[in-house]
Amino acid sequence: MNHAASFRDPSGFLFTREGVLYRQVNQSYAEDYRLLIESGLYAALVKAGLMVRHEEVTQPPADPTQAMCVLQPERLPFISYPYEWCFGQLKDAALATLTIQKKALEKGLSLKDASAYNIQFRNARPLLIDTLSFERYVEGQPWTAYRQFCQHFLAPLALMAYTDVRLGQLLRLYIDGVPLDLASRLLPWHTRFNFGLMTHLHLHASAQRRYADRQVQRQSVARRVSKTALLGLVESLENTVRQLQWKAGGTEWGDYYDATNYSQAAFEDKRQTIATWIEAIAPQTCWDLGGNTGVFSRLASERNAFTVSFDIDPTAVEQNYRRCRKDKTPRLLPLVMDLTNPSPAQGWDHAERESLAERGPADLVMALALVHHLAIANNVPLPRLAQSFARLGKTLIVEFVPKSDSQVQRLLASRVDIFPDYTPEGFEAAFAPLFELRQRHAVHDSQRLLYWFERRT
Repeated sequence: MNHAASFRDPSGFLFTREGVLYRQVNQSYAEDYRLLIESGLYAALVKAGLMVRHEEVTQPPADPTQAMCVLQPERLPFISYPYEWCFGQLKDAALATLTIQKKALEKGLSLKDASAYNIQFRNARPLLIDTLSFERYVEGQPWTAYRQFCQHFLAPLALMAYTDVRLGQLLRLYIDGVPLDLASRLLPWHTRFNFGLMTHLHLHASAQRRYADRQVQRQSVARRVSKTALLGLVESLENTVRQLQWKAGGTEWGDYYDATNYSQAAFEDKRQTIATWIEAIAPQTCWDLGGNTGVFSRLASERNAFTVSFDIDPTAVEQNYRRCRKDKTPRLLPLVMDLTNPSPAQGWDHAERESLAERGPADLVMALALVHHLAIANNVPLPRLAQSFARLGKTLIVEFVPKSDSQVQRLLASRVDIFPDYTPEGFEAAFAPLFELRQRHAVHDSQRLLYWFERRT
């Protein structure tokens, strides 16, 4: 079956057969593919951790009339999208793309695509997943992916750094990157005094408007650019991206564990109980919903589960990601996600980008100190929570925070209590039709409860 997100490039496409992922390379791409391999670029990028590994296999192609060969690429355990990344992830992905372009030019090739969707993260490091993104470099030819790079990376990064970090969500609305004219209007005026932003964003946007749908644009794009000038362009983009900074702070949950009402005894009891349960469950994949800075997510990743740590707060996710980079944390992927409005299926035919649920289910879902935010702050009935969790995972570790807890009292302080069923008994009754209770644990020195549920078959 052809992959729903792989249809735009005539060079080839992804397909699955008996649950295995393959990539067909078409005859039209044969020359560029051979150059990628024979030049040593593929081997160099794989060795540097900048590109996924693949093997040429004898599997029959999905479309024999066009096929040159079939590859079996390394399959990553979770595919994320740029609108789910924190600032640091998008910046690192941009810099990785530019590094790949420079290495490609050294070998006589160039990136024909600079899509952020071609980058994924493995062990907190960005890598290219599209083997067919390269073409032979032709002396004098400009970088065909320049505009795409600016729309997918530079524009959203500049908006996140200078206007509001939440504007990274524009990538969810504009699937081919943030329009440069829109970014130019949203950025503060003083960014025009930044040479890189003025050149690659503001003037670039003006040129797009001025030459839109005109022959002049085609003539301008066709002008000759020396290899030295092209390398200078890439290095200018690299310097501009490196200078973009966002101070992770000032949002609601970035200091959650410093401000929580847990005593040290309660925190340690919670940590030990969850660690013991994870060891007993032995999941291969774990989704930590509301993972904050990843304190409890690491309990799963340290026990060999590939763990996605979701949180709505970009500060918490940024802190989580920076720690992953610093500690070289394996098997942990921090992502920005609003669980009340999770990533939908979108793109062409609602299938190009999968929804969060379509990328599951995970072996284990953790929902720690989360239920009260969804049930009380967002009015999600407990039975609806149970349905959602059952869809996302096979096993559930969930924390129930009662009304007597100060965190819940804070939520109820400014609203009428319309939640008569928000009790341990009501919670257990709501989950009973879909889950079997394996263990229930009262957290020491606390009124909070931990539950280990198994989804009913």
